[in-house]
Amino acid sequence: MSDRTPIDLAGLTTEARNPRSRDLDSLSTLDLVRLINSEDQGVADAVAAQAETIAAAIDIIAERMARGGRLVYVGAGTSGRLGVLDAAECPPTFNASPDQVIGLIAGGESALLTAVEGAEDSPECAADDLRAIGLDARDAVVGIAASGRTPYVIGALDYARETGAAAIGFACNAHAQLAAHADLNILPVVGPEVLTGSTRMKAGTATKLVLNMLSTGAMVRLGKTYGNLMIDLQASNAKLAERSLGIITTLTECSREQAAALLDAAGGELKIAVLMQLGELDVETARARLAAAGGRLGLALGHGA
Repeated sequence: MSDRTPIDLAGLTTEARNPRSRDLDSLSTLDLVRLINSEDQGVADAVAAQAETIAAAIDIIAERMARGGRLVYVGAGTSGRLGVLDAAECPPTFNASPDQVIGLIAGGESALLTAVEGAEDSPECAADDLRAIGLDARDAVVGIAASGRTPYVIGALDYARETGAAAIGFACNAHAQLAAHADLNILPVVGPEVLTGSTRMKAGTATKLVLNMLSTGAMVRLGKTYGNLMIDLQASNAKLAERSLGIITTLTECSREQAAALLDAAGGELKIAVLMQLGELDVETARARLAAAGGRLGLALGHGA
C-alpha cells in the first residue's frame, strides 16, 4: 500500500457517507431491508433524468451496429461484470452474434469471479484488450465506471477515440473524470450508498438499468423485435422454444401444432415462420422478403418501418 500513489476520492458522491444509514449496524433486519429499499427507490429517477442522453447513445450504437460495428462494454469490478452480463444475454434474447455485443473486464475472465489486484489501474491494459478484439471505427465503446475515474475505463475511451469508434462514458458522479474522455456521457447521480463506497448497490442497479436500455434499445432499432415481442430470439433451451411457439400462435392465431410445423419448416427462425403464415409464403420467398426488408418483420409484412 505504501508504494501506491494516493487517490483523491474526496468529492465523489459514490464515496460519500450516507447520513440516513449511519446506524446501519444497529438496525433490526426488517429496518435494514426497508432502508435499502427506500434508497433504491431513487435510482430509477436518477436514470430518468438521463433519458435524452441514453436515447442519443442508443441511436449512436444502433447506427454503428447497422454498419457492421459492435457494442463493446468496458469496465472493472462490478461495472465490468455487469457489462459482461448484458453482453452475454444478447445472443439468446435477440439471436445476436456472440461478437456483436462484447463485454471486457479489467483483469480478464478470471476477474468475473475473483478480484484481480491492480487490474483497473492500467489504461494501457484497456488499449491492449481493445486492440486484441480489433476495435475499429465502426464500433461503439461504452466505458462503465461508477466513480468515473477508473484508469482502465478512461484508457478504453481514449483508445476508442483514437480508432474513430464512438466513446460513450457512464458514471454515477456528476463531474466524472471520464467525461472529458468521451463523446457522450450518461451520468445518473444516485447519491451515497447505504454501505459507504459499495457501488455494487445503487450505482450497480443504475448501471444494470442503463445497460438494459442501451442493448434493448439498439436491438429494437435494428428490427430484432416485433411490437414488444422477441421475434428474433434464439430457442436455445426448452423455455425459449416454448416462447417461440407462443409468439407464433399469438401473432398468427394458428394451433400449437401448426406453429411447431412452421418453426421446423423455417429452420427454427421465428421471423420466417411468422412471415410464412401471415404472408402465405413458402420458406424461400419469406426468407428473401425478410432480407429485402433488412430483417424487419413489420416492414416485410407491409406495416412500414
